[in-house]
Amino acid sequence: MRKILFVLFTLGSIFSATAQDIWTIDKGHSNIIFTVTHMVVSEVDGEFMDFEGTLTGGDENFNGSAVEFTAKTSSVNTGNTKRDAHLQSDDFFNSEAFPNITFKGKLVKEGNLYFLVGDFTMRDVTKEVRFPVKYNGKIDTGRGIVAGFKITGTLNRFDYGLKWNSAIEAGGLVVAEDVELTCKIELRQKK
Repeated sequence: MRKILFVLFTLGSIFSATAQDIWTIDKGHSNIIFTVTHMVVSEVDGEFMDFEGTLTGGDENFNGSAVEFTAKTSSVNTGNTKRDAHLQSDDFFNSEAFPNITFKGKLVKEGNLYFLVGDFTMRDVTKEVRFPVKYNGKIDTGRGIVAGFKITGTLNRFDYGLKWNSAIEAGGLVVAEDVELTCKIELRQKK
């Protein structure tokens, strides 16, 4: 009897380990946007065009899901090729030496609120971050199940070695230290 229970327990553990839901980012319906203050009085937006990510496991409401994300720094797009080239240089991302921005952590639910918590790496610096997340729900489209999230947060670019700057005569910096992130993510359940 003990052998049978052991075998059933082992099979159950294997099944639950292999039956985890896997969700992948639908790049056609997602975007990774950043906003930075320019010349103290205006804001400039940019985005990463090449990115991928997965969400694995967790409960039916994604609490405890493992999250992995990568954005290619060479895919930065601000609508200005000269500025994009400057962002890819060693003054900022240094895309040649550090081609990826990565995140590895978990989606956690605390009461009615969600947070993305884990290690964010840019250039050669890794720091733990905690970003608020709005979970918009999930729906069966008839061609698969999709879920929607909006992630917001602020990073100090100086903390990650993106320290180029110049002071302006009126006071302040050409490019602010703080960078606002807004990620609108649609995930598709992998079949």
